[in-house]
Amino acid sequence: MITLTVNGNTYQLPEIPGEMLADLLRYRLKLTGTKVACGEAECGACTVILNGEPVLSCSYPAAKANGANILTIEGLSSVQTTPASDGSQIPLHPLQQSFIEYGAVQCGFCIPGQIMTSYALLQRNPDPSEEDIKVALKDTLCRCAGYPTIISAIKAAARTLQTGRPLPPPQIDPSSHAGRVVGTVQPRPDAVAKVTGKAIYTDDIQFENMLHARVKRAGVPSGILRKLDIEKAQKLPGVVAVLTAEDIPGEKYHGLVIPDWPIMVGIGEQIRTVGDALAIVAAESRQIATHALDLIEVEIEPLPVIDHPVKAIQENALRIHNNGNLLKHIKVRKGDVEQGFAQADVVLEHTYHTPMHDHAFMEPECSIARPTPEGRMELYVGSQIPYSDRNQVARALGVPEEKVRIIGQLIGGGFGGKEDIAGQIHAALLANVTGRPVKLLFDRQESLVVHPKRHATQIRVKVGAKMDGSLTAVETELFGDTGAYASLGEKVLTRATTHSSGPYEIPNVKADCYAMYTNNPPAGAFRGFGVMQSAFAIESMMDTLAEVLHMDPVELRKKNALRVGSVTNTGQVLRESVGLMECIEKVEAEMNRLSDGSPFTPKPVEGAPHLIRAWGFAVGYKNTGLGGGAPDKAGAEVELRRDGTFQVRSSSAELGQGLPTVLQVIAAEELNQNPRQIDVLLMDTDLTPDGGPTTASRQTFVTGNAVRHAARALRQLLTSELAERYDVPPQEIRFIEGLAQVNGKQVSLSHLAEQMLESGRQPLASYTYWAPATRPLGQGGDMHFAFSFAAQAAEVEVNTLTGEVKVLRLIIANDVGTAINPLGLRGQIEGGAIMGIGHALTENFIVEQGRVITDRLARYRMPSITFTPEIIPFVVEHPVSEGPFGAKGVGEIVLIPTIPAITNAIYHAVGVRFDRIPVDQEKILLALKEKAATA
Repeated sequence: MITLTVNGNTYQLPEIPGEMLADLLRYRLKLTGTKVACGEAECGACTVILNGEPVLSCSYPAAKANGANILTIEGLSSVQTTPASDGSQIPLHPLQQSFIEYGAVQCGFCIPGQIMTSYALLQRNPDPSEEDIKVALKDTLCRCAGYPTIISAIKAAARTLQTGRPLPPPQIDPSSHAGRVVGTVQPRPDAVAKVTGKAIYTDDIQFENMLHARVKRAGVPSGILRKLDIEKAQKLPGVVAVLTAEDIPGEKYHGLVIPDWPIMVGIGEQIRTVGDALAIVAAESRQIATHALDLIEVEIEPLPVIDHPVKAIQENALRIHNNGNLLKHIKVRKGDVEQGFAQADVVLEHTYHTPMHDHAFMEPECSIARPTPEGRMELYVGSQIPYSDRNQVARALGVPEEKVRIIGQLIGGGFGGKEDIAGQIHAALLANVTGRPVKLLFDRQESLVVHPKRHATQIRVKVGAKMDGSLTAVETELFGDTGAYASLGEKVLTRATTHSSGPYEIPNVKADCYAMYTNNPPAGAFRGFGVMQSAFAIESMMDTLAEVLHMDPVELRKKNALRVGSVTNTGQVLRESVGLMECIEKVEAEMNRLSDGSPFTPKPVEGAPHLIRAWGFAVGYKNTGLGGGAPDKAGAEVELRRDGTFQVRSSSAELGQGLPTVLQVIAAEELNQNPRQIDVLLMDTDLTPDGGPTTASRQTFVTGNAVRHAARALRQLLTSELAERYDVPPQEIRFIEGLAQVNGKQVSLSHLAEQMLESGRQPLASYTYWAPATRPLGQGGDMHFAFSFAAQAAEVEVNTLTGEVKVLRLIIANDVGTAINPLGLRGQIEGGAIMGIGHALTENFIVEQGRVITDRLARYRMPSITFTPEIIPFVVEHPVSEGPFGAKGVGEIVLIPTIPAITNAIYHAVGVRFDRIPVDQEKILLALKEKAATA
């Protein structure tokens, strides 16, 4: 027996050999606030306090905790509550309250670990410095990467614990276009649940009689499946079902755009990547299912491995798909580049490379399928596109879409990595056969091997310019590695191509991209959506051009920057909302102020001449919405409920980016209500209209507009009802936070809802918003309905003895149209910047000959809190007329200029330019030695 006290309660439990403390807490005590993100003691999400010390419960044997006193996130508020500003007691610990107030909560999956680690820090150090906090939390990862706000929140909580006074408010300016609610600082409506451990993610759900599933993967990148014997696995006690490709009742392939991804590979069929599924198992426990995988006998005839897009395009290359290895040849043409280069005084050409990156979201993929007595299939999953999931699952089951329901759960980070099918179809197939609920949870290794990555690219850039800096021509040639399956490769690499000449007006442009199949893991959507890769190439080239022209890098960009009236390289006239110049000017002014006017001159640190500092600069732009002629729409409903509160409904996905707050604020502004009177329901295909995919920074614009119009329609409906009922002109009716003022009387909204329902009228309005029409690439006109713009400057410190690089400061300006919620915007800015630092300096998903080398989180060097620089944000607001209150997207643009700003800064510091990322310290040290040897 194991005896332990958890959150003040004593439990006696039978010992389970090999059980870890996290599993005991989560599955036996139902304390699911403790999260398991990696299972390898690497990320800190599972941190609990054991006998006063923080421990990583995913690797701490449960038996070792016998006799221990344990505190989890669920018990933290019982330790100490924090006083509210009005003197009342809020049942939250100061750390929990500060994480809410300061916006340190985004997807929320890592937050229990962050808070419990912070609690242990404050117990031993009540007044920590920023450096103390970074040291204490260095192994507690956050992929949403709101590290600066986490640091601020911990400091604020420390002050409250020391003084007993309420938390000081965060210093965040409202929008310059603020309304009554829009543009003001609003905490997340789901934040309390996330800081207390009450937030439910898919793996937190347990059903009675539930089975556990595992997938037999190919393990080799290329071959023909010759034998698949499942007999021994079927006979293993506790195994309920083993299925192969021949057991699929419906369509055999899935895919977001092109259905080319096999649900399972059948005997005699081609294996295209290591993560290909061969068989699926459902058993009474995860341990039994895992054992069953080892009993499945497989024979694979090896085939040659195509591991690079340039190899894939060769005539003699193995055909990965029947139609060849070319997914798409993407072309951009504007003017005459040969004439443009002939007019140039300077012509430069260079090739750049970017690697695969992994999303490394904290929550591993998990799907639960549950058959209902009515003959339907319910799927519980964190998905970025619920209606697409419904369609693909239904096709695999061979049933109408109406027979499938996707019930979206909280998502512990996505960044584009949860758009494709992961375990949804496999869980549904097993549930369909067994008639029981089935959970399919990926471990971290499976997640790393299976889900699509960022596209690795090779980008050749050729630029021509006059001596005054005017660009005359840009030619780019891109090779994109879309891996074994299409996923969103065509769409991603189209964005990489159309944005490959940067946010500049250039008379002559030619771009060709070859999106190629390889035997590498598939590549799909990832924050930045192809533009990150092309921005690194073109912004590196712009810095090189500035040096050749003896021109200031900022001035070169100013001279060519897109403005209102400019024509993009796809022929689109920019008629409004182009804030690039303001972004550049704000960043330039601050950079000059901080560098005494010479940001690009290397400066040794006083007393440490081996440490060299300098600044780098870069700009970027990114479309909002699907664009390219794709119909872009979202549906929303807004309802007045019996209790006088409102509910907003849309299937759009919340990944941590703050969509519930945005929709809540937009509805509150239209309805003249307090945001706390408005509830937001997302991601349920039975209860919420289709909001479209959460991708392309489109949700604030498209779903935000759907909510705005639905709220406006509901307000008109309620006004008409009151005008008729009380016989007053509609213009005399006012709505004020829970009440309607009618002819001198106050009518509660709950009373109004009751009256309407009793008379058979629903206090409900729905709206389907269609974004402005766009045109496909190559057909002229508007390819996109809006663009966001950004400029960034990075100050780095390079250690010439070790090659280590520190990013000291980032100055960031983003034109977002209008800031709907400045608190959430700050989180997006910080998160994108930290992710960009990782991409620039450490992150590299390594695949060799089609085999995944980066098969553990420890091998994927994502940035920890120790990488956090000082971030100086500027919010630039050039509203777009069609956007909700002028808003555009922000989720992707914040990442795009960061990488070249850092690599350009490294060059200015030590005179070594890199055309590949990441630029880790080994590369820098080697380059410095080579430079010294040739000096």
